[in-house]
Order: sequence, then structure tokens, then C-alpha cells
Amino acid sequence: MGGPRHGARKAFALTVLIAVALSGCGGDDSSGSSASTTSAPKQPPEDLEMTAADFPNIQTMTKVDSYFVGNQLGHLDEALAVARSPKGGTFPVGTLLQLVPQEAMVKRREGWNPKTNDWEFFFLDVSPAGTDIVTRGKENVVNRFGGNCASCHLLADPKWDLVCKDDHGCEPLPIDDAVIASIQQADPRPR
Repeated sequence: MGGPRHGARKAFALTVLIAVALSGCGGDDSSGSSASTTSAPKQPPEDLEMTAADFPNIQTMTKVDSYFVGNQLGHLDEALAVARSPKGGTFPVGTLLQLVPQEAMVKRREGWNPKTNDWEFFFLDVSPAGTDIVTRGKENVVNRFGGNCASCHLLADPKWDLVCKDDHGCEPLPIDDAVIASIQQADPRPR
């Protein structure tokens, strides 16, 4: 009844049972965990590489005090909370700030350029046809009046995330609020 053939069947059945049991417990992992040992690929950090087409007419953005705020990555509520905060804060990635149509600053991913708190500066040419980027960069962008964007913004108290306003530590602008408002209203780009 229990000859050599029966012993081979018993050994085979035992091997199959062990294999099934091990596969149900995550293979031969001695921890008993059924979790996969492969991890999902890391997502790159969120960032925004602006193109000329990404710059809207500033009148379509949200005005906070004297400047306009947008966020091209869907974080507008967070950006507005920082812009309106009496205590300052750090703007989220994708934030677009403009005082006048011809100049902009855009918040890039963390670590993009620590010296400028990850802001990229733009000197723009605007027309009814849209926007052209004249110059973009970190610390080398100069506006049409010869002013270096970063050198002015670096004077802002750190809690304001390099945003200049009358009480943020930056040098005052050589034009008054009425002139700034007329430049803002004259943005020729389509709405």
C-alpha cells in the first residue's frame, strides 16, 4: 500500500503544498510580509518652466495690494494666502508675481536657486499679439531701466520671500503708484 510510488506522490504533494503556502505568504520572504520589494519610481519635484504663452494679461490675475498674483500649477489659494499674510511666508511653486506687465517673477522648485529663494526673474516684451521673453534667469536679469531684478528683491526681509513692497526692506521705486497703475492698466495683451 505504501510502496515507493506512493512515497514519491506524497513528496510531490508536499512540495506543491509548500510552494502554494509560500506564494500565499509573499514567496520565500522570511519576514512573512506580502508587500512587494520593488518601490514606485520617485516623482520629480513639482516645477514650472514658463514659456511666453504662459504669461497672461496681468488684469486677468488677482490683484493684492499693488501687484498681481497667479499660480500656473493650481496653487492660487496658497499663493494668495502668502501674499495677503501680515506675517509673510513662502510662496508655492508655480506662483507668478507681476507689478507691471514687462517684469515677472516665478517661483521654481525647491533648490532651483537658493540665492533667489528659487525665484526666476523675467524681462518681457508685451504687445497685443502676446508676450515675448527678452531675458530670464536667476541673478542676471536687468529691466529696461537698467535695474537688476535680483539685486532689488534680495533686499526684502527674508520673511517676505523676496517680494518687495514699501515696508518690506526694498529700495523705493523711482515712480509713484499712479504711474504704476497706469502701466498696469495699459497691458496690451489679450484678456
